[in-house]
Order: sequence, then structure tokens, then C-alpha cells
Amino acid sequence: MNQEDPPLFVCMHGPGDAQRPAGRADRLVSLLLRACILFALWVILSGFLDAFHLTLGAAASLFVAWLSHDLWPPEGRLFRKPAMFLRLAGYVCWLFTQIVKANWHVLKLALHPRPTSVIDPRLVRFKSAMRSKLGLTILANSMTLTPGTISVYVDERGWFTVHALDAELAAGVPGDMEARLVAIFGGGNV
Repeated sequence: MNQEDPPLFVCMHGPGDAQRPAGRADRLVSLLLRACILFALWVILSGFLDAFHLTLGAAASLFVAWLSHDLWPPEGRLFRKPAMFLRLAGYVCWLFTQIVKANWHVLKLALHPRPTSVIDPRLVRFKSAMRSKLGLTILANSMTLTPGTISVYVDERGWFTVHALDAELAAGVPGDMEARLVAIFGGGNV
């Protein structure tokens, strides 16, 4: 087994983890960020805008955010700067355009007169330059959201295995998606 090959099994949290423990401020920012996201989602889905329901929604959002503290990485220090939100919003807009383009490509593959001649599944392995757990998670989810590619495997060291529907999609992995996220979250340990 080569030193660079991904392991067969990975323990996500073990004694060898050399991560800086999250400080109190990071945990608080992470809690408030989760609560704001949940509250915004609650307002959009409920449609109730009177004081009683908004108060109830805010309390429920804070409670659920507190309950989910182990499910969301406490990388709150990344969001202390308002520019981070703008960069992520720009990434989401760019990702939406990539999803539309990939939908069009997959539609062409599916409607081809001989789809078996154009569909050529591939597995692509690569090591990401990113070490941020949140960045790796967003990268894996972005690839899975993009039609024609699915993240099959990812670990904390940055190893990815991605299934692509054809050679063109495989050639684009990780591509611009990783580069944009590295620009947001940075390479190396965050």
C-alpha cells in the first residue's frame, strides 16, 4: 500500500487527531450560526410572521441548534468575518450554475439514441488540498449535488473517491469546485 493511498477503513475521531480544540467563542459562533440558519428555514417554511410564532420559532431553533452541537463542526472562527458569508454566497451561486450545466449534460447523455455508447462510468480518486472539515464536507456535498457525480468516499485527510457518469464529468473532478473552496476555507489545517 502506497503512503499516499487512502486507507481501507478510517476512524474519524481517534487519538492521533492533531486538531486544535474548539474554543468557547468558536462553539458560540457555531451555535448562533446553526440557530440563524434553522430560524430562517423555519420562517420560510412556516409563513407565520406574528410575534408569537416568531418567538416560538426562535426558541425552537436555538433548542435544536443546542441539541445538534455534535453534528456540526465548530469552525465558527471561519465565520467571524462578514466576508466569509459573501464568499460562500458567491460559491452557492456559482454551484447553482454548475448544477444547471451538469443537468443539461446528463440530459444529453440520457436522451442519446445509444446511451450505452456515451455513458462510461469512472471512479476518480484524488487528495484535496483542504483540511477544514467543513470545507471537505461542502466539497463532498457539492459534488454529490452536481448531476452525474457522486462522492463515494471522503476522509479527514482529504482523500476523495468520486463516481462520474462519463469521461467528461470525470475530467472535471475536482476541478474548479475544489479551487473555489480552497480559496474560501484555505489549504492546510484550518
